[in-house]
This record gives sequence, structure tokens and C-alpha cells, in this order.
Amino acid sequence: MFVIAGASGRTGKVVAETLLSKGQQVRVVVRDVGKAAALRERGAEVVRASLDDAAGLELALKGAVGFYTLLPEDLGAAAEFHPHRRRMADAMAAAVRASGVPHVVFLSGTPAALPDGNGPARDVRYAEDALRAAARKVTILRASFFLENVFAALPPAKHEGIYPNFHPSADFAFPTVATRDIGKVAARCLLEPPAASEVIDLLGPEYSVRDLARGLGKALGKNLQVVDVPTLAQVDALTRAGLPKPYAEALVELFACYAPGRIPLEGHRTERGATTLDEVLRGELGG
Repeated sequence: MFVIAGASGRTGKVVAETLLSKGQQVRVVVRDVGKAAALRERGAEVVRASLDDAAGLELALKGAVGFYTLLPEDLGAAAEFHPHRRRMADAMAAAVRASGVPHVVFLSGTPAALPDGNGPARDVRYAEDALRAAARKVTILRASFFLENVFAALPPAKHEGIYPNFHPSADFAFPTVATRDIGKVAARCLLEPPAASEVIDLLGPEYSVRDLARGLGKALGKNLQVVDVPTLAQVDALTRAGLPKPYAEALVELFACYAPGRIPLEGHRTERGATTLDEVLRGELGG
């Protein structure tokens, strides 16, 4: 039995679907069971639990041989963004320790290689350490920039013809990866656990912000103008777009990490996703 957290999200859904397609027993952990109806129809057991509920998660992990999890960015608790995420990390670690699940695959990010100054990845690094201390074997998937992040620019792209740039450079190309590739790698890691705990740098095609804007514009039939948002104006711009201020502040820290040479790759090995920006855009927008 494999237990998958976040199965209503992009990566967890792919992990669950991949395992089910291979005839594996799958239990998915979601907060809203209605969002897992399609997985239930395919044979998954659906359990309602929250990642900040150690007791509930421990029950969900009963009998599992592998557990896929992540640290969600819960905007409902964004007024205390970092403390809430660390409580989730502690609860997951407590459940893993108490249940004795032998292998955990945890979705992290390449910015977690930095000890601080990395926004949301600071809590992800904390979760990495908590899970390592709790589990017998942990596979850390440090994924590069999600290609699906391009969809955050859809509203200004559609309505204003612009692609806001929060990165230090619009022309610096950095590794990206599609969430479908992350899910497939995670499923493979569950099915083929390593001999010992490891960190995997998960990379894919390299794009600059200008490349992302060009690709999104092509998909929308528009010529998008890249607009650099000054660092001092970024928190205000994100809060005006509807994000809670603590989360906006964390994101601005994270954007700064994408300066050339800032993020080290420290994994024991590297996996590469092949899905391109055009494929992601076609899958979401059609065409």
C-alpha cells in the first residue's frame, strides 16, 4: 500500500494515477474527499486527513510501505505563513515516526539547498530535516522551477498584454520542470526505493522569463511585453494581486534566489524531465 498526500494537486494526482495504472494499492490523503472522486473510481482508497494532524495522518499511514508527501502553501493560514508550515512539517514527521512507514518521498525544491533567504523553501528545508530524523529512508526530490508557474501570469497576460517579471533577470535561463514529470519520478522512487536516503535534483528544460513570456504569448495569440517589477515594489504588487502579505514577502525572497549562480545543486544524483513549456501550455490552454 502506498499513501499519497496532496492527491488533488498536480504532482500527487500524477503519483496516484501512475501507481494505480501499475496495479498498486493506493490510499490518497485529501482534505476534501470530493476532489478525489476520480481516483476513488479508479480503485484508490480515499481518506480525509490534514497534514497538520499527526494523529489522523498516522492512521492514514497504517500498513503503508511508501509515502509521498509535500509541504503545501496554505494561503488560508498565510497570516502566520512560516509557523503554520513548520507545524505541518512537525506533524508529518511525528506521523511518519509513529507509523513506522519505511520509505518517504518528499517533494522539495532546489532553493532548499540554501539555508535561509529562500522564502517558502526555508520551511521546505526544515521539513526535509524533520523527515530525515523521523523516517528510516527518505528520498528528497528537489525540483527546479515549476513550468506551471507560468499560469500565474495569465490574468495580466490576457487583460493587459504583459508578463510581469519578478526575477532578477528576464534573460537568465534557469532549469524548469513540469509537475507531470515530478509525479512520474516520485512514483518510480516509491516503486524502486533506494538502498539509503538520498537527495535528487530534478531538472528539465531551461527557460528565461522572456522565454516563458514568449511561449505564453504564442499560446494566447498575443505578443506579451515583459515588465520588470522593481524589487522594492514587488510585495505591494503581489498583495494588490490578492496574495496575503506574509506569503508575498516569502515569494519575493524566493524570486531573488533565481539570480545567476545563486542556487547550488547538491543532490546525490540528477533526474531530468523532458516535458516542454509548449506541451504544458497545450495541456492547460489547448491548441
